Amino acid sequence: MEMFQYEFIQRAFLAGGAISLITPILGLLLILRRQSLLADTLAHISLAGVALGMILQVSPTYSTLVVVVIASIIIEYLRMVYRDFSEISVALMTATGMAVALVLVSLNTNAANFRIEQYLFGSIILITDQEVRLLMLLAVLMLVLYIVFRRPLYVLTFDEATAKTAGLPVKMMSIIFSVVTGIAISIMMPIVGSLLVSALIVIPSATAIKISNSFAKTIVIGIFINLVGIFLGLTMSYRFDTPPGASITLCFVIIFIIVSGISRLKTMIRK
Repeated sequence: MEMFQYEFIQRAFLAGGAISLITPILGLLLILRRQSLLADTLAHISLAGVALGMILQVSPTYSTLVVVVIASIIIEYLRMVYRDFSEISVALMTATGMAVALVLVSLNTNAANFRIEQYLFGSIILITDQEVRLLMLLAVLMLVLYIVFRRPLYVLTFDEATAKTAGLPVKMMSIIFSVVTGIAISIMMPIVGSLLVSALIVIPSATAIKISNSFAKTIVIGIFINLVGIFLGLTMSYRFDTPPGASITLCFVIIFIIVSGISRLKTMIRK
């Protein structure tokens, strides 16, 4: 328990608790809408926001928020334009985001003070008090939005045509969902890393789906899996000096394998 004497560890665990409330909701909706790659795309684009912040010498969190929100709106627009080939928007924006990020990094005259590896793989010491407060605020906002709009979201997730027939503002809801996903990713990126932040959103929800039979139960189980995986991953990262994003992701993968094995065993016993 001596690790909790350090303030950066306390911040990391507080951030992990807030993330655990956010990602199961986003992850489940992304999976059910077949948009799992959206999180990966926005994570790659967030690097461009970090690089832009370094060049302009402003907080990378704020520059990333602006870039990711704009990118989210463009992705949703492209998804509507290429309705039958929605993967085009993902491929196009992923390539654009990485290209812009690499060009901005090469133009950064303060390269000595900028280590892109910290943002690629995450770092416990990168998370600030301000980002922890933002994560907590986002967690509360996410829970409130889910409680208020869970029925329209449920209809939109499973059938957009039915949602339109019911008079729901499908385009606006889709744009808001993409923007909220982008905001969550940009705030989580410092601790998890842009390469692995999408795993934090998708894997726990994919694990919860295997052992749940309802929308609400999947989110509750996803929150529990997130808490276990993130706290174990952060502890491993501190003990063995490994990247927190990779450590957390490995914990999630191990939980997924264990849950899948138990689920398969139960199915075999019932037969």
